[in-house]
Amino acid sequence: MNDPDTPLPAVADFPLPGDGWTVLSDRIIVRISGPGTDKFLQGQFSQNLNEVTAGHSPRAAASTPKGRAYCLTRMVRDGEDILMDFSSDLADDTLTHLRKYLMLFRGTSMDVIPAASLVGILGNRVAETVAGNAMNNLKEPGDSAELNTGFLVRTEPTAEGTARFEFWQTTGNEIGLDTTGQLPQADWYASEITAGVASLTATTRESFVPQMLNWQHLGGVHFKKGCYTGQEVIARMHFLGQLKKSLFRFRIKQAGELPVPGSALVAGERSVGEVVNAVKYQDGSGELLAVVRHDAAEKNLHPEGQPNAALVPMPLPYAVPEREKSAQSDT
Repeated sequence: MNDPDTPLPAVADFPLPGDGWTVLSDRIIVRISGPGTDKFLQGQFSQNLNEVTAGHSPRAAASTPKGRAYCLTRMVRDGEDILMDFSSDLADDTLTHLRKYLMLFRGTSMDVIPAASLVGILGNRVAETVAGNAMNNLKEPGDSAELNTGFLVRTEPTAEGTARFEFWQTTGNEIGLDTTGQLPQADWYASEITAGVASLTATTRESFVPQMLNWQHLGGVHFKKGCYTGQEVIARMHFLGQLKKSLFRFRIKQAGELPVPGSALVAGERSVGEVVNAVKYQDGSGELLAVVRHDAAEKNLHPEGQPNAALVPMPLPYAVPEREKSAQSDT
């Protein structure tokens, strides 16, 4: 297993391999257990807990009262408990904040599982090794299977068609996979970008309503559930058609200095977007996810301060129909 104190490799393989795995040492797994588990999470997250089942492990977001996401996660049902994954960098602040609400639910706890590991898997071969016959049940993103040592979840493929999975190992200390197939973590995070899956950093935390990150198109926002923190803003944006910016994927042919999360994208001299995640490839190119105004997405964009680093639009593996409905400018 990788040392969690080791920084992520800065460069990903190009092209991305279609087969392999990596331990995501910058993620932790948290267990919520006790009689108030579902009610507590129902009041804080955008997912309907009734739909978090033994075979379905959907994404979810937690937001401020103003509807700005401070946590992007997945929910996995483990008996009566719920497992979620948090970024190590943001975990302390996230747990501290959520425990203010957890205090209202006597006998319910939320604790990090010290021995747990989250493994990102590219391609079907390794997933089949982990899942065995259970692989037959993993047909759509969010489908999950309970195994002897944890849970295997199918996640969104890359836009280029590479299958992807998350292995949530909750017992045992050894991953038990062939080390010859181990990839650098940068490859997994590059695959997240090509799959259109955003992650938050300390800079971008509380910067975006979940829909701006396309979270609804990843199954992470349930618009028919009851009230939860931030729900009023999130629902209004959805039902009144007020989404004027969303997540786009771009490529930079020669990246040079990679734009960092939170930095601006500009059209001419006007800021029209904000970088969410970025990765550099071995061939010198780079890719990024950015929240961009719909009325500016087809203009000539570049990172602020890098006028020669033209951004080339790249496809996502899912549709974002709100873009077609958003002809007006943001206010």
